[in-house]
Amino acid sequence: MLYQRSSQLFIEAEKVIPGGVNSPVRAFKGVGGTPIFVKKAKGAYLYDEDDNQFIDYINSWGPMILGHAFEPVIEAITERAKLGTSFGTPTALETKIAALALEMVPNIDKIRFVNSGTEACMSAIRLARGYTKRDKIIKFAGCYHGHSDSFLIQAGSGASTFGIPNSPGVTSGTAQDTLLAQYNNIQNVMALFEANPNEIAAVIIEPVAGNMGCVPPKEGFLEQLRALCTANGTLLIFDEVMTGFRLARGGAQELYNITADIVCFGKVIGGGLPVGAFAGRNEIMNHLAPLGPVYQAGTLSGNPLAMAAGYAMLETLNTDREIYQRLEEKTAYLEKGMHKILTKNNVAYTINRVGSMISVHFDAQPVTDFDTAKAGDNAFFKTFFHNLLQSGIYIAPSAYETWFITDALTYDDLDTTLNAIDRATQNH
Repeated sequence: MLYQRSSQLFIEAEKVIPGGVNSPVRAFKGVGGTPIFVKKAKGAYLYDEDDNQFIDYINSWGPMILGHAFEPVIEAITERAKLGTSFGTPTALETKIAALALEMVPNIDKIRFVNSGTEACMSAIRLARGYTKRDKIIKFAGCYHGHSDSFLIQAGSGASTFGIPNSPGVTSGTAQDTLLAQYNNIQNVMALFEANPNEIAAVIIEPVAGNMGCVPPKEGFLEQLRALCTANGTLLIFDEVMTGFRLARGGAQELYNITADIVCFGKVIGGGLPVGAFAGRNEIMNHLAPLGPVYQAGTLSGNPLAMAAGYAMLETLNTDREIYQRLEEKTAYLEKGMHKILTKNNVAYTINRVGSMISVHFDAQPVTDFDTAKAGDNAFFKTFFHNLLQSGIYIAPSAYETWFITDALTYDDLDTTLNAIDRATQNH
């Protein structure tokens, strides 16, 4: 498979864009080689600038649940654009999609739209701090909540160790207000609460981690986390940028029957357009300006194109009562096939899956947190990635990212993928 046009475009991009990309993972630094430049997408497929076709398992990092260029979404964007693209004023459409989201997601009374999942998580933390009048937060190593300063923190040693900045430009003062916990380790979280009594405003977590590969919560972990937050007057924030509207109509809250205090959403709520949102109970959300003292604003928040696309997406997910069963069955089919192939080819592996999120880790040991995720054979992952790419299968160019299944995938696509996985692992 040739990438001549993509290679040339990358050279040109590097001259005018830092690293040639506008988001680091796209640069293929984790796997080597030159990134492909996508020209268009439809259904389950990407088409690059060299006219190569790929079965897509990134799906814009999650939101394309219904497939690329889903017709009702495209029609909604097209018709809305004819009326103007941005006003900086309220529109009736914002209320319409807000009401639909509140109907679908349990335990929320109000929702505020923003422009990205990063902004949603950043705003949720500010709101939690304003509501509780506390400064510190707990996040989990390996969970990604966007690139705002509070989240770019690297794990320290010991349960009560403060984080240290993981990026130049993040101040040590910011880092000291972020406490690092180990995913799926409730004892670790308890130790942080004990070491910081009455100081922790919020615990933020991906209820199903997707940024260390797919890592499900252990049985009882989320329930214990909920109880711990309640006992300490701390808000529990679910970052559902990946899981929201994907694992169920009501996201992880519905799937696990766990009540979060604030829920964050990403581009899925805008049909894949640049958008995000955070939501919660009245007594929390009413602390936001203009009702309350916690300030948050954005000219493009709730912009009509994203709202139109998002409503078309959510309406389909809300009315198609069989879609989540189809996603479950397709992903289970892929999982079963991978188990058979990797066992036959004597590959050390672990497959984690929740609904339509799935990943393969090249290590036979269970993957339950960031440390165990890092123990995998990432050198082999690089070879695996490029072998799949040559076979027309596009997975995330990182061993630490979940795969996302779309309803547009056919069983023929899944069989093609499994055949490619077989070829990619035969000589391991």
